[in-house]
Parts: sequence; C-alpha cells; structure tokens
Amino acid sequence: MSNRETRVLLVCGSGVATSTVVSERVKELAAERGWSLTTSLCRATDVRQTVSTFAPDLVLATTPVPADLGVPTIPAMALLTGIGEDAVVEQITSAIAGLQGE
Repeated sequence: MSNRETRVLLVCGSGVATSTVVSERVKELAAERGWSLTTSLCRATDVRQTVSTFAPDLVLATTPVPADLGVPTIPAMALLTGIGEDAVVEQITSAIAGLQGE
C-alpha cells in the first residue's frame, strides 16, 4: 500500500444518482484493497471544468465523456449494473496500482 492519494472523478448525467452509487462501490474497493482515494462527483456537461479544477488522476464515467480529457478514463456503468463488473474492477485496480506505485 502506498501513501500516495489518488484523485478519482466520478461522472454521470446528473452528477448525483449513478455517480453516487459508483462512488460508494469505489470506496468499498478502496477499503478492501488499502487504496488512499479522494473522490469527487460531477455531471458530464461539467467534466472539462471539473477536470481542470479537481485535477483527477482517474475518471470513472457512467455516461459518455470526451476522449480528450488528458486523464485515464474508464467506463464504469458495470459497477452500477453488475454486468461485466469484474473486468471493470480489474481495469480500476490496474490503473490505481499504477498511480499508487504498487
């Protein structure tokens, strides 16, 4: 486990509903794996501005977001539906492990 905190931006259409559910799932994963995370939520329409102000290391999105954010982005709807969740969890785990130097 690293002391480096990873900043994760969770994006959905409204900035509330699905991103909140996904945020809770990511926090569970963090607790299970010993990750140090700070999360923030936003609407898809605000993603560019939030990326510039929050400066996330990783974006998890339940809705389409621009491909040119300059931040690794993982589609995360599977954390809400459970369909394909294992593959998404593996992507997130790999990304965070790389960011935290594991």
